[in-house]
Amino acid sequence: MDLPKRVIISEEGPREGFQIEKGPIRTADKIALVDALSGCGLAHIQVGSFVNAKHVPGWADAEEVFAGFVSREGIEYSAVWFNEAGLRRALAFKDKLTLAGFISLSASEPFAIRNLNRDRAGQIEAMTRYVQVHRDAGLPIGKIIVMAAFGCNFAGDISTAKVVETVADALAIARDAGIEVNDVTLADSMGWATPRRVASAIGAVRDRWPELKIALHLHDTRGQGIACAYEGLRLGVTSFDAAVGGLGGCPFAGQPGAPGNIATEELALLCEEMGISTGLDLEALIEVARLAERIVGHSLPSAALRSGTLATFRRNAA
Repeated sequence: MDLPKRVIISEEGPREGFQIEKGPIRTADKIALVDALSGCGLAHIQVGSFVNAKHVPGWADAEEVFAGFVSREGIEYSAVWFNEAGLRRALAFKDKLTLAGFISLSASEPFAIRNLNRDRAGQIEAMTRYVQVHRDAGLPIGKIIVMAAFGCNFAGDISTAKVVETVADALAIARDAGIEVNDVTLADSMGWATPRRVASAIGAVRDRWPELKIALHLHDTRGQGIACAYEGLRLGVTSFDAAVGGLGGCPFAGQPGAPGNIATEELALLCEEMGISTGLDLEALIEVARLAERIVGHSLPSAALRSGTLATFRRNAA
């Protein structure tokens, strides 16, 4: 066990949540959630997506949301886009956003076909063009993302060899473009991760590329998310994605209604109780989770949202 002393939790609730909610969610409510999250001590907030409204109608109002939220000093606000059109939209907000691209490949070819209509070769070709467009725009490529790194609803089990192959594809794209990328996010896009799968994938990537920094993007589809986060912590992972209240989910995963990312406040509570610093105001996060629940109009999966923190319980019991 090599527990870190500090971790960085990147908040993805707004982007993850509003891409999948049936809605419609008012633009003002989306802005209110981002502004509330800005008061929780987060260093990174992923606000939303510049994507085709036909495919992701929940982000048809992206420009209005990005124009409306109040950026705070010391917080990196980011967005997601997948093509040159999305990049052009994002560049309009370069005064508020930390703009960086990523090399995103799926370890599951069937998922890539369903998600983006691309097989393995198509993914590599598209990401090669994507990297060049970002280089032409003077933007860095910040990380590699391996989607479906632990399993897939359309392909079944994903081997660690396939994960390693996918990372190798991404590194080759970066190398051919003359850039260096040292951050890799292993993403559990459809909730297949278990602690054992997490350990195997991290071990396989580290064995091949010990210099790479690994982050985890975990979904709680089958209730394994926080256990997988603990396994990541045990293995020294220091960077995680999460979503306040457990907002979100993948709209292309073929599992409607499944929980999304692990809840930010649950991950922060786990770290706090283990003596791992997050820099987050856990009480404030829980209040924002309650706000998120009111905005979407239904219960969110976070247990911490209903139960509160152990620190609060101890204070009240004293």
